[in-house]
Amino acid sequence: MIERYYSLKIKDYLQPNKVLVLYGPRRVGKTTLITEFLKEYPGKIYSSTGENIQLRDILESDDFQKIIPFFSGYDLIVIDEAQKITNVGQGLKILVDQIKDIRIIATGSSSFDLSNKVGEPLVGRQNILTLFPLAMLELAEQYGPMYVQERLEQFLIYGSYPEVLTSNSFEEKRRYLTQIRDSYLSKDILELERIKNSKKLIDLLRLLAFQIGQEVSLQELGSALEMSKNTIARYLDLLEKAFVLVNARGFSRNLRKEVTKTSRYYFYDNGVRNALIDNFNPLHNRNDTGPLWENFLFIERLKKRTYHSIYGQHYFWRTWDQQEIDLVEEREGKLFGYEFKWNDRVSKPPRDWLATYPDATYEVITKENYMDFVL
Repeated sequence: MIERYYSLKIKDYLQPNKVLVLYGPRRVGKTTLITEFLKEYPGKIYSSTGENIQLRDILESDDFQKIIPFFSGYDLIVIDEAQKITNVGQGLKILVDQIKDIRIIATGSSSFDLSNKVGEPLVGRQNILTLFPLAMLELAEQYGPMYVQERLEQFLIYGSYPEVLTSNSFEEKRRYLTQIRDSYLSKDILELERIKNSKKLIDLLRLLAFQIGQEVSLQELGSALEMSKNTIARYLDLLEKAFVLVNARGFSRNLRKEVTKTSRYYFYDNGVRNALIDNFNPLHNRNDTGPLWENFLFIERLKKRTYHSIYGQHYFWRTWDQQEIDLVEEREGKLFGYEFKWNDRVSKPPRDWLATYPDATYEVITKENYMDFVL
């Protein structure tokens, strides 16, 4: 059993007359996390799923006379895959407003569906947590930093989904990641907006898999896929909200030649990215080690900032004359620049970076010093 960062912290976020919303991609361990927590919970529990027809009928009714008697007497209500319940937020609002000291957990694998359904009704009535594939900081806490260091190449190639880590062979890992690609990406996500053309969605993801660390042009993607720019934008937005992609925008404050209107996209998991292009070759036999390293560091840093409550915004920085920084974090009014290099090459700060932002920092992250950055 791999202990998750939130394992001992859920009780701190689970407050009376509030809903704890747990987001995250499918298969990252949300249900397991909650199940383990419930084993030690002392109160009376109602636990079900958004696929339960009777539960859906009750919560979708907006009828106090049906909802309150059904849930009265419980200390904790747990609803897995809550986004499958239409207007679930309104039903949960009735519960937290009408039943004294009730505690509720709702999980969902789509921030798009669930946040739309709980957002407005539960303003001021919810705590939100995001669970990722396993973070290096979680593994280092349980097994020590050397566990991460010794398996670094595996994380770059196969990612860190829990079931991938516990698979006994590389072939099992590949098979599992291919299953995620073919089921979750091709089928489940399409259901969110009833998108019929799964081939186009996968083709879009494959194009993005070859463009890690590069600015993405909606016009060029649309031309390559014979789709409109607006449709590409809608698909990208959907993939972000379904926890497949993360967007980084260009940073600028006052330098005219800074690039600001484009985006870069990173995958939540390296293994899923490699499954999309059917390439699980070892690092010595591939030409994309740099992009894999950049994706790995970007996501592991995002996990660290999320779990450790390091608040701020992330960007990339580039000028039209090709000066660039892979990651810029804006935190508490300060700028922190990070350049990602797999090989230990000396990299000086771009001249315009320090000239324009003299109080900013600049650091090169390599495989020799990445531990502090992600742990």
